[in-house]
Formats: sequence, C-alpha cells, structure tokens
Amino acid sequence: MDLIVIIGGIAYGAVLVSVVLFRNRFTEALRIDALIVPKPSDATRMINPVIGVLLITYNAYSLFR
Repeated sequence: MDLIVIIGGIAYGAVLVSVVLFRNRFTEALRIDALIVPKPSDATRMINPVIGVLLITYNAYSLFR
C-alpha cells in the first residue's frame, strides 16, 4: 500500500511540474494554485512546479529510505 501512495505522489508531482509546459483540461483541473488562490492567473501558475518538485523529492526519499 505504501508503494502505491509513493508512486501516486511522484506521478502527481510530475503532473504539477508539467502544468507549466502544457495547458489542457487535465492539467488545469489538477493545479494546486487553483485550489489555494481565489483568482488563479498565470502569475500564480509558478506555484505548481515548486510544489511538484517538493512532492517528487519527498516521495523519492520515502521510496529509497
């Protein structure tokens, strides 16, 4: 069960990083800044890769620990 959660976290982190590169319905629905900020814009879009990299590194650390 832990492995599934870790792999899911890495995948979601990768999606958050890809939000900056790709704009489609799938990535727009998964943006973190759209959940936190009342009126998300292109300026708040840069929150997503930061959180995505943090998720990837934390889950990779948990995977190899």
